[in-house]
Amino acid sequence: MSAIVIIGTGLAGYTTAREFRKLDAATPLHLISRDDGSFYSKPILSNALALKKTPAQIALNAAADMERQLAATVSTHSLVTAIDPAAHHIIVNDAAIAYTRLVLAVGADPIRLPLAGDAADDVLSVNDLSDYTRFRHVLDGKRRLVILGAGLIGCEFANDLRSAGIDVDVIDPAPQPLGRLLPPRAAVFLRAALEAAGVHFHFGTTAQSVARAATGITVALANGATIEADLVLSAIGLRPRVDLARDAGLTINRGIVTNALLQTSAADVYALGDCAEVAGFNLPFVMPIMQAARALARTLHGTATPVNYPAMPVVVKTPACPTVVCPPPAGVEGQWQESVAADGVRALFHDTAGALRGFALVGAATKDKQALTKDIPPLLG
Repeated sequence: MSAIVIIGTGLAGYTTAREFRKLDAATPLHLISRDDGSFYSKPILSNALALKKTPAQIALNAAADMERQLAATVSTHSLVTAIDPAAHHIIVNDAAIAYTRLVLAVGADPIRLPLAGDAADDVLSVNDLSDYTRFRHVLDGKRRLVILGAGLIGCEFANDLRSAGIDVDVIDPAPQPLGRLLPPRAAVFLRAALEAAGVHFHFGTTAQSVARAATGITVALANGATIEADLVLSAIGLRPRVDLARDAGLTINRGIVTNALLQTSAADVYALGDCAEVAGFNLPFVMPIMQAARALARTLHGTATPVNYPAMPVVVKTPACPTVVCPPPAGVEGQWQESVAADGVRALFHDTAGALRGFALVGAATKDKQALTKDIPPLLG
């Protein structure tokens, strides 16, 4: 009997399973989880304080609940150590599990800076619910926190921590927040709003060392400044998990390379989510994952369905300054045009032919999100 095995029980893995079950109630499904297999919304981790959610409240369903909902087997705390595409099996906890089709939804790992100092190993990162549970435990009673990285996750955590009255310093080598997403004036507006909320930024520099001190932790910066803190949170980005696929001989670039059908270079092996580079795109956001999971479910059911990526704006969870970004595709030449008002910034990116290819909206300008999204051509499909 055919069997579909999915490695990973994050949004990509569970959504693929759920969408497949809408089409096929009988084919055996086996999901492999390296943690407890609970289902939760990962984006909530960076604003759970404002929502007054404890880690226990974030988990929506336990693995046993997901097994019942999906009529599937969910193996928890299970380590996949090898994939054998020729034999069509994987090695899990030293045992072989056969598959007819295999889905890699293994996610990504936080990038770690090479920091000096005797507290470098104490730097935290939050990439899943278990990380967040640990973070909330050590955060209890702390009043000063340093965040490494002023990207999307760094800014969201900064805003959330300030909502709880925690002093926050954010360090980033770029000259502005959301350096890869926002044009300059939009970034200035966001920075001002977050600073008004109490966030302290340190741009154009990096953390060099994290050392224990009598009053907590001292973070030394490349520009010679030091910051006293109780905790340090790293939010400098994610790196797709590709080692398992690489060891199996699959093609790797920025992620596990797939075509528009989510097929990897190995027969009957598919990939999606943070670990995958789909037709040249590595998009670690909710909307692309949902699009990919729906298409892959149909392909697994027997109807080859290329993924379609429409314009997919990213909503940044910074209540101090509502922000929506639809970045132009990488490599597209053009320029930003920014309109600044007292209550927000509306930035449009036009390519060299004059076509709208992206936008950034901050403050009151976010009201234009839907209208502008309709004018952006699809990324793929």
